[in-house]
Amino acid sequence: MILDIENINVHYGAIHAIKDVSFNLSEGEIVSLIGANGAGKSTNLNTISGILHPTSGRITCFGEEITHSAPQEIVRKGIVQVPEGRKIFASMSVLENLEMGAYIHTNRSEINARMESVFDRFPRLKERRNQPGGTLSGGEQQMLAIARGLMANPRILLLDEPSMGLAPLVVEKIFEVIREINEAGTSILLVEQNALMALSISDRGYVLDTGKIVLGGPADELLHNPLVIDAYLGGKAS
Repeated sequence: MILDIENINVHYGAIHAIKDVSFNLSEGEIVSLIGANGAGKSTNLNTISGILHPTSGRITCFGEEITHSAPQEIVRKGIVQVPEGRKIFASMSVLENLEMGAYIHTNRSEINARMESVFDRFPRLKERRNQPGGTLSGGEQQMLAIARGLMANPRILLLDEPSMGLAPLVVEKIFEVIREINEAGTSILLVEQNALMALSISDRGYVLDTGKIVLGGPADELLHNPLVIDAYLGGKAS
């Protein structure tokens, strides 16, 4: 396992948001966390990336404990989060947004090479590299958010609700990009309310409900699990 979450508990004051959650990610996998709004999916990602710290439990990455590490240290270890709602810098150009993603790197030639790689994957961003990020469409902003994350050269990418607020055709394109990034060697932990799309590209999945994992297993099995079908797939099997 390259990422192992063991019995973590997270509190917001008196609110027990995450309750004894354990799951893992292996090299080369896409693993999805699915569940209703408020189930604790994003809280799990924020805890892994160091934005939040668990009140108990243990998080291990590449054999090293990162439970209470600072966010910048976690990025340096190869874990990068693409946040919910994209959170791009609206007044900054596409190019400047991407350069912000490479803030932990100092080798200019490596940054330039990474930029070219990102532009090869996202040619639309190359066309718009001098435009303010806020002038991009919703789908383009999501691509920019993912591209900014890739600028840090992650080994593990944490994706938080990448389909949020996007049209169905754009969602399909975003998920195609996620699959391509994974096939190029980046392991992915995906948080997503669109359970059908998430599980369709995942190796494994976990279902969260009120801060607890209530189901887990191979993605194909979850897609055909009656409980998942009724609760998250609109009553239809894939």
